[in-house]
Amino acid sequence: QVQLVESGGGLVQAGDSLRLSCAASGRTVSSYHIGWFRQAPGKERDFVAAVRRSGGSTYYTDSVKGRFTVSRDNAKNTVYLQMNSLKPEDTAVYYCAAALLTRVATQRSNYDYWGQGTQVTVSS
Repeated sequence: QVQLVESGGGLVQAGDSLRLSCAASGRTVSSYHIGWFRQAPGKERDFVAAVRRSGGSTYYTDSVKGRFTVSRDNAKNTVYLQMNSLKPEDTAVYYCAAALLTRVATQRSNYDYWGQGTQVTVSS
C-alpha cells in the first residue's frame, strides 16, 4: 500500500499563493488516481481537485476553478496543488488521497488511502 504525506500549508494573506505537496512512499504514485480534499472546522471533508493516474484528466470543484491547479510529477513520486488568489474561505485542513480504481473522482468514499493533512489558513 501507499503512504501519503502532505506539506506546504501555512498562514497566508488573502490573494497570496501556496503550493501543497503530496509525497508518496511504499508504492509509486503513478499507480494511483490522486485527489485533494479539504475540511474546515465543523464541516464535512469536501472535494477540491483530482488528477487521474495518467495525468491526462483533472477535476476541480467550482469554487477553485481558475485559481487552483493539480499536477503530478511521477518521477518525484509527488502530486501538487498550486493554490493562487487564496481567499479566507479556503481556510481548512487539506488532505490528499489515493485511489486504485477508476471511479468518480469527487467522491470521498472512492479513495483508499489518505494523508494526515496540512493546515492552510488564509487571513483577510
